Amino acid sequence: MKTVLFLFISLFAAQSIAQDTLDELLKKHNKNSVPYITVQELAMPITDAVILDAREPKEFEVSHIKNAILVGYDFFDIKTVTEKHTNKDQKIVVYCSLGIRSETIAKKLKDEGYTNVLNLYGGIFEWKNNDFIVVDSEEKETNKVHTFNEAWSKWLKKGDKIYEEEPKTEKKKTRKKSKK
Repeated sequence: MKTVLFLFISLFAAQSIAQDTLDELLKKHNKNSVPYITVQELAMPITDAVILDAREPKEFEVSHIKNAILVGYDFFDIKTVTEKHTNKDQKIVVYCSLGIRSETIAKKLKDEGYTNVLNLYGGIFEWKNNDFIVVDSEEKETNKVHTFNEAWSKWLKKGDKIYEEEPKTEKKKTRKKSKK
């Protein structure tokens, strides 16, 4: 009985250690080069922030924060942003799935001279986890959130997780050559 109890406790402890917290994840991947804004702060009705989505089009089409502008990550073009948003003191909030890609894009904006750039802590996942509305490509409310892949899906606690299955690689069958 003691052995079973010990194994159970060990398994539980190992599992909880393996699961990072959001703070730990962001500390691991981010450089804190841009200050965070919480989802609660962004959701305040008086916000006049420009909201930029630093995810890819397929993620944005599934859902995004209402009134967000897709700027992407792989195809991000600083010139396009500076032409559309000339007031470099305007509050700009950049988000992605969790706040990792968005930090990179927000830093590019800061480097371009924008003075009031913030990274949404926890991204769209934290937004949805706090019951805030997301909309689809037709601006209709949805529960779906593109989570990129199954591994990142663990961070979305509320909503319907959408992601592409990673292609399964087939193992090549090798024939044994017979010796004659």
